[in-house]
Amino acid sequence: MLHTRTTPARRRRALREQLASGRLLRMPGAINPYAAKLIEEHGFEAAYLSGAVLAAELCLPDIGLTASTEIAARAQQVTRVTDLPVLIDADTGFGAPVNAARTVQLFEDAGLAGLHLEDQIAVKRCGHLDGKTLVTRDEMVQRVRAAADARRDDDFLLMARTDARGVEGLDAAIDRAKAYVDAGADAVFPEALADEAEFAAFRKALDVPLLANMTEFGKGPLLSTAALENLGYNIALYPVTLFRLANGAIEDGLRTLAAEGTQESLLPRMQTRSRLYEVLGYEEYAAFDSAVFDFTLPPGS
Repeated sequence: MLHTRTTPARRRRALREQLASGRLLRMPGAINPYAAKLIEEHGFEAAYLSGAVLAAELCLPDIGLTASTEIAARAQQVTRVTDLPVLIDADTGFGAPVNAARTVQLFEDAGLAGLHLEDQIAVKRCGHLDGKTLVTRDEMVQRVRAAADARRDDDFLLMARTDARGVEGLDAAIDRAKAYVDAGADAVFPEALADEAEFAAFRKALDVPLLANMTEFGKGPLLSTAALENLGYNIALYPVTLFRLANGAIEDGLRTLAAEGTQESLLPRMQTRSRLYEVLGYEEYAAFDSAVFDFTLPPGS
C-alpha cells in the first residue's frame, strides 16, 4: 500500500543478481505506474521505461525533446509502486558528458535500477529508423566514462546502447561496444540487429550482459524467449508492446462508441471495477484508514 516494500539499493542488487544468474530476464515496458504494478503481478522479472513511450505520452516524437528532469519525475512515480528493478532509457544522456553524469544521479535518486545511454547525436531518432547519425566512438566513450564516474551506488547498472549496426555495420558496432565496456559500461544493448546470426556474433564477441530489443515493427526478428536463452542473452526487452496494445484498444473503443452510440458491446473487453480495485488495493487502504481513525487507547495510555 502507498509504496514499495523494498529499497532502491535492494532492487539494484536484485537486478545484478538476476543478470549473473544466467537466466533470461523478461522486461516489458511500463506505460505508467499502474502498468508497472501489473507487470509485477504477472510474474515478470523487471520493468522498463522507454524514452519513445515517455515522449509519446506527451504527444512528442522520439527525437530528444524530453528533459532529464521530467523523465526522472516520471520514473519516480513508477519506482514508487513496484518492487521490480526498473531500467530506463536515458537517450544520449541529455547533452554533454557532464549532462550524462547529472542524469545518472537524477535517476539514482528516482529509485531506478539502471539506465542505458546511446551513441547517437543529441537530435536522435528511434533506433529502428533509417537516417541515424552517431557521435564518434571517442565522444561516446567520454559519455560513458562521465556516467560511470558519477555513480554513487556501484550496483546502479550502466548499459551502453550502440546504434552503429545500421550506420557503420556489424563489425563497427561490436568494436564500439567493446570500447564502451572498457570505458565503464556494465552491459550492452546492440540496437537493430538484423537476424539471429548477428545476435550470436555479439554474444561471441562480448562477455558482459546483453539486451535483446524485441520491439514490434522494427528492423530485427521477434525472437522467442527460448531462442534468446539459446543465444545467451540476458534481457528480453518489450519496450513499446503495452503502449501499442493500449492505444489499439483505445482506438477500437472510440470507433465503437462513435458508431454505436453506447459502450455496451465493449463491456466484455473491459477490466472490471472489482479487478481495478484489487490492483489498487482498495481493501488494504480501507483497513489502514479504519486502523488509524477507529481505535481506542488502552487503559493508562
